[in-house]
Amino acid sequence: MTGAGEDWLSDGLDVAGADSGLWVPGVDYVAGWRGAREAADRLNRGFLGAGFELSEVRAVASTNEEGRGVVRVAGWPDAVDRLAGLLEALAGGDGGAA
Repeated sequence: MTGAGEDWLSDGLDVAGADSGLWVPGVDYVAGWRGAREAADRLNRGFLGAGFELSEVRAVASTNEEGRGVVRVAGWPDAVDRLAGLLEALAGGDGGAA
């Protein structure tokens, strides 16, 4: 999922995260990343469908130190605030309280 061209990864949203350091030999990071990539792509399609641009908010696939897939959401504060409003509306405006 590339959004508006191949430069979307370097458009100002820092998505490297703390796990961008050393890898541990013998850990299968690729399998975890693949699962995270599929989930991130699906979420990014949802963002696009909801009217967001991937240059303002997006899901990014990664792994943790054990090789487990991780999906992070990175975005500009105003876009994340809009996203939070949408999620609150879906939760009925009660903040998700049970």
